[in-house]
Amino acid sequence: MNSNAATPKKHTVVIVGGGAAGISVAASLHRRDHSLDLAVIEPASVHHYQPGWTLVGGGVFREEITARPMSTVMPDFVQWYQQAVQALDPDQHRVQLSDGRWLAYDILVLAPGLELNWGAIDGLEATLGQNGVTSNYQQGLARYTWDLVQQLRQGRALFSQPPMPIKCAGAPQKAMYLSCDHWRRQGVLGNIDVQFHNAGAVLFGVAAYVPALEAYVRRYGIDLNFQSNLVAVNGPARTATFRHTDAEGNSQDREVTFDLLHAVPPQRAPAFIRTSTLANGDGWLDLEDDTLRHRRYANVFGLGDVSGTGNAKTAAAVRKQAPVVAENLIATLRNQPLRAAYLGYGSCPLTVERGRIVLAEFGYGGTLQPTFPKWINDGTQATRAAWWLKAKQLPTLYWHGMLKGHEWLARPARRG
Repeated sequence: MNSNAATPKKHTVVIVGGGAAGISVAASLHRRDHSLDLAVIEPASVHHYQPGWTLVGGGVFREEITARPMSTVMPDFVQWYQQAVQALDPDQHRVQLSDGRWLAYDILVLAPGLELNWGAIDGLEATLGQNGVTSNYQQGLARYTWDLVQQLRQGRALFSQPPMPIKCAGAPQKAMYLSCDHWRRQGVLGNIDVQFHNAGAVLFGVAAYVPALEAYVRRYGIDLNFQSNLVAVNGPARTATFRHTDAEGNSQDREVTFDLLHAVPPQRAPAFIRTSTLANGDGWLDLEDDTLRHRRYANVFGLGDVSGTGNAKTAAAVRKQAPVVAENLIATLRNQPLRAAYLGYGSCPLTVERGRIVLAEFGYGGTLQPTFPKWINDGTQATRAAWWLKAKQLPTLYWHGMLKGHEWLARPARRG
């Protein structure tokens, strides 16, 4: 062991990840205890408001408003290591950076997000951003989505959704609905064969919201294909191959031509999580559902998309998770019982047309967890109030509220 590894620099709390989860939990910790020695490991130089990419792809937002320099977002009360993580060593309470240095910690918070596994779909990565193949999940491609939508006047448009879990499970549908709404307004929807290929067996995982979505499927004339998983793309030939699985488990590959393909890749935890002792059997961070503390390492917490908990992977989930991690982390430092509980809240604003959204809010097991009374917003119906919240209010609340530690409607539940 070299001397650098033997005597690493130490911080009280090391946070891996400077996205929505990492910055939010740092801010929540600082609001509770200004004396905490906090470090954040994040290699990126730009911070992205990813919930805005769907609206860029629908022609509602300009791409520029969804990004800010990381230096303007990173709090001045943390020490920022602008590097990637190379390895985790939870038994020795340390993290290795990409330059080989080690950082030691009293408590580790893991919030690195997830990895888009483009390579799992044969040929997709090589044709992204050309040949009519796009994805709002890829930074910089949402504008190409909108260009394709505006250009298409007739032909076939395919929208895919991979096996769960993925971040923002409603996003593949949002891209489709916003595209269809534009084509409807332009009077060309009848000339376009719109197909939704979902690797899953249902339109949405929480049954209460399905009727409202099905109404828009009928309105737009969308051809639904369940248990149909995108496995290959030939961009120059404009063909997509879907593996369809029937009720008996038999699979058959079907090749479909397209003029526009909005593809969503399978998703997984970053490699340094998957290959560590911190992962569960599926490669995700193995956390207690309520405390968000690791199941085997009492000084490790996690939140955000990397978590192996059964909640939806959304920014709204992070908003509820950050205060829980902050409270329980400080309790751990003080040798106190963990009292804060996360009940699995996630929110998916399903943008079904320009000006209306079905605001799905639910927790573990699909339990509905509405924020607002029905007279303000009935989440099982498409409403203008939900659109106003998504398009007009949430970006401001994200940049100036959540990332600053302002815990709007995010008070933790209590254990016991």
